Parts: sequence; C-alpha cells; structure tokens
Amino acid sequence: MKQTTLCYLERDGQYLMLHRVKKQNDASHDKWIGVGGKCEADESPDECMLREVKEETGLHVQSWRYRGIVTFISDIWPCEYMHLFTASDWSGEECLCDEGDLAWVDKSRLFDLNLWEGDKIFLRLLMDSDRPFFSLKLVYRGDDLVAAKLDGSPLAI
Repeated sequence: MKQTTLCYLERDGQYLMLHRVKKQNDASHDKWIGVGGKCEADESPDECMLREVKEETGLHVQSWRYRGIVTFISDIWPCEYMHLFTASDWSGEECLCDEGDLAWVDKSRLFDLNLWEGDKIFLRLLMDSDRPFFSLKLVYRGDDLVAAKLDGSPLAI
C-alpha cells in the first residue's frame, strides 16, 4: 500500500496548483493537483508534506492543517492512502518545479481546470473551512470514478 501526501497552499482566495506536464509516464499527466508525493521510509505524513512542498515549490510551510485522508482503490494502480493538508503560512521564494507548472488559481475557477473527478469532491470539502477531518474513499476503473464514500456513507457521483 502506498502512502502519499497532497497539500493545497492557500492565499487571497487562491490555491497553488501544479499542472502535471513535465514527467514521462505520469498517471496524472495534464491534470491539475496540489503539491505532494510519496512518503519515504520512516517519514510521518506531515514530514512528507513539508519535504514535498519544499522540493516542488521552494517554500517552507510553517502552519498547516491535516484535513483528511483519501483512500484510492483502482483496478490498475495499487491501493493508496493520501493524507490531505492545507497550508496558509510559509516562507521562502517560489521556484520552478520539475514535475510541472505552478500557478495560483482562484478557488472560483478551480473546476474549470482538468481535474480528477475525485479531486473535485475533496476540493469542495477543503473549501469548507469549518469542515472537520474527513475520510473519503474513491474507487476508480481506469480513469473513471465509479464509487465514492464520505465518512463511510455513499456519495452520488
């Protein structure tokens, strides 16, 4: 089972988004996502998130919220637990990313981007700042989202 992190840095009604266009054989090629990646051995989710944000953006996160866990089930990829964060305080200078192009995107325009269907579900949950920690299960067949559960209850897709 794979453990990953994803962080959405937020400022002035925007999220920092990564347009995945630079890596070969990327399952998320041409998709827009937050920044993050795979947990290394002996690394906690927050340690992974801090490292990945620094590697991909050049920014050092100083304040964050652990918002939820997303379980991905797929017929072509191994099971994945993704730890989801938002961050509102960081230092440093934004740098170029070797995995894609970084862009600040108004939250009102997020759903105009090429997003995974499941990402649209958790982005709505993240935009609700009062939303407590959540558990989201997403089931994919190929690139198609076929089922979802939020805190154990089925969601209409």
